Amino acid sequence: MSDPVIDERTGLEILGRAECLELLAAHEIGRLAVVVAGRPLIFPIHYALDHDSVVFRTDEGLKLFALLHQAEVAFEIDGVDEANGLAWSVIVVGTSATVVNPAEVDELARAHQLGVWTPTAKPVWVRIRTGAVSGRRTAPPSPRGR
Repeated sequence: MSDPVIDERTGLEILGRAECLELLAAHEIGRLAVVVAGRPLIFPIHYALDHDSVVFRTDEGLKLFALLHQAEVAFEIDGVDEANGLAWSVIVVGTSATVVNPAEVDELARAHQLGVWTPTAKPVWVRIRTGAVSGRRTAPPSPRGR
């Protein structure tokens, strides 16, 4: 295992793409960031990592409207490891598209049992193709800092 890469300015560990994808695969709730009418909006979503794409389900509404009217979106997950004094974040910037091929929709539905926030149907599958993937992790606190 190689030594971690530390950003000299911030002191944060820079996570490689492979570790970022591992973290994305290990979790199921994240935040989708879009811009609607010039205003940034963030939506919590249940998601899955499908190969190297983020997939989720949605229905008619502001989120789907935003996804259909912009090319790039951002998606973020994060976590805190209180026992070890660590926090991390992974950000994906990529292009989103609804999944329209019925065979692909069926495959996604079989492969990923996604939770939902509301009891309404979420028939539209969306795929975010990961362009830029970046991650950061805080360093453990030093014994002197406690």
